[in-house]
Amino acid sequence: MKKPLLATLLGDRQPTPPVWLMRQAGRYLPEYRALRAEKGGFLALVNDSAAAAEVTIQPIRRFGFDGAILFSDILMVPSALGQDLSFGVGEGPALKPALVDHALQSLQAAPERFEPVYETVRQVAASLPFQTTFLGFAGSPWTVATYMVAGHGSRDQGETRRFAYADPAAFQEIISAIVTVTVDYLSKQIESGVEAVQLFDSWAGSLSPAQFERWVIGPNAAIVGALHERHPGVPVIGFPKGAGAKLTAYVRETGVDAVGLDETIDPAWAAAALPKDLPVQGNLDPLVLIAGGEAMEQAAGRILAAFAERPHVFNLGHGILQDTPIAHVEQLLAFVRSVG
Repeated sequence: MKKPLLATLLGDRQPTPPVWLMRQAGRYLPEYRALRAEKGGFLALVNDSAAAAEVTIQPIRRFGFDGAILFSDILMVPSALGQDLSFGVGEGPALKPALVDHALQSLQAAPERFEPVYETVRQVAASLPFQTTFLGFAGSPWTVATYMVAGHGSRDQGETRRFAYADPAAFQEIISAIVTVTVDYLSKQIESGVEAVQLFDSWAGSLSPAQFERWVIGPNAAIVGALHERHPGVPVIGFPKGAGAKLTAYVRETGVDAVGLDETIDPAWAAAALPKDLPVQGNLDPLVLIAGGEAMEQAAGRILAAFAERPHVFNLGHGILQDTPIAHVEQLLAFVRSVG
């Protein structure tokens, strides 16, 4: 039996685009909320391999998506590099010590913190339906570094941008460390059972063109090249959110096998500007999924029409939001699958 998502990522256009949704395992699902409450919080859930495997599989069981994405967090990499990771109620993630005040060398690496993730991968891989493609992931170096330097998330990544301008050599050390650990981390995910991986660069859009070239394209190219060397034939999806017109250079210079498009990208522009055989993923606005109905179907229809002649994975332009009605997800799946 064929895996439609994996085939698409390898360049084989499907009559009906395969579907998965970023953040498809999450708070919009009552079964997720119940398990998270039982485990006592997000990080406890991530580090409980059996629970994380169950969360990964929940949306597959409910919706039959073509892809399952590992339930974890991009900040597992700084945790393994030695920062202390916590999630405060209503406050988002915190990393200590923040590297804006401390040197990278002050951290004590803790690679054993990855072990629950690898065990989650093994458990999911053993229980997924055969036709479902299993996706692993990591944060891209720039985005991960923004949290490591500031110690928290921010609206404009100002602390990290200033740090990178003021001391590019020190910032390069941080980026290089993230690259090295991320290659090993994704490689071990692949060895444990994932079939493709995605690099999330959620804050790529905050950089100037020259900084984008240095801190987004360069590090991602290093990761993609290393993974291709270690695991030939395993697709790597790049998702540089906010890249805009810089997307063409990102695709050309990183060597990604597929590219995710955020909701601000015009599908018609992407179809014309990107290489014709490049698989694309996206890019429905998560807010129109909340709206549902005719507005959602019209938006989805425009995306499907724009990418009808190339390998296309239908997805959102960013993560599904917690107040998304389950009925709208069902409506979207039925609509996308009706095109075939």
